[in-house]
Amino acid sequence: MDTTTRKDLRLGIDVGGTAIKYGVVDTHTGSLLGDLAQLPTPYPATPDAVCDAVRTVATTVQKWEFAPTPQAAVGVAFPAIIRAGVACSAANISDEWIGQEVDALLGQALKRPVSVLNDADAAGLAESRQGAGEGLGGVVLILTLGTGIGSALVVDGVLVPNFELGHLEIDGSKAEATTSAVARQNEGLSWEQYSRRLQRYLSHVEFLFSPDLIIMGGGISVRHAEFLPQLRLSTPVLPAKLHNTAGVIGAALSVGSAALGYRAHN
Repeated sequence: MDTTTRKDLRLGIDVGGTAIKYGVVDTHTGSLLGDLAQLPTPYPATPDAVCDAVRTVATTVQKWEFAPTPQAAVGVAFPAIIRAGVACSAANISDEWIGQEVDALLGQALKRPVSVLNDADAAGLAESRQGAGEGLGGVVLILTLGTGIGSALVVDGVLVPNFELGHLEIDGSKAEATTSAVARQNEGLSWEQYSRRLQRYLSHVEFLFSPDLIIMGGGISVRHAEFLPQLRLSTPVLPAKLHNTAGVIGAALSVGSAALGYRAHN
């Protein structure tokens, strides 16, 4: 691969509670090169253990035919609220991450700049730019229905970070406790019953934020024909396109100014 093309390549890593997904993304086109790869998330997912796993990922990728340059910045989607590179929460990983400078720790482990963002934000960024929202401006809201409800808001291509709409209270309960994909499964709801709950939640969100487009992601989005036609909203609603590659692609696309935020510890 020639140098001109290679300089656009970035390693994207999506740290999840059960698996760490990764791949090489051409940031010029926003496309994933080759297959999405993964390895199990270490348990417990402490800072030291995750840093070791991420080093393994980087070493593996450098052996690939289409690897980025060894000095290229890395994008990481992380299951936490991230403010100025610091983890302010921890979802399905060790609480030892809370208060840690995630970008600095991973940057030290990889010996290169690292750009870290919330995992739902990464997926939302990818969907808005390269997925169902590609080429569209305005206010785009991306929701992922899974164990909880992940959310991201992109306004004219700019990400509004840490947009936690799964914690909105609807009828006295957190939305993700009643309207996530897992809630549907655990309660044995029919698609009609689930659609009514989703309608209640989305109507409230639509009223609060007046988005121009809502993109529905998460594993349940492959069954979108079961519930999207039953929704009655003023806002267009589309199923996500990138599915489980969204976090990796979004992480890589976030790299832009990673070098400015890199703080290596000696």
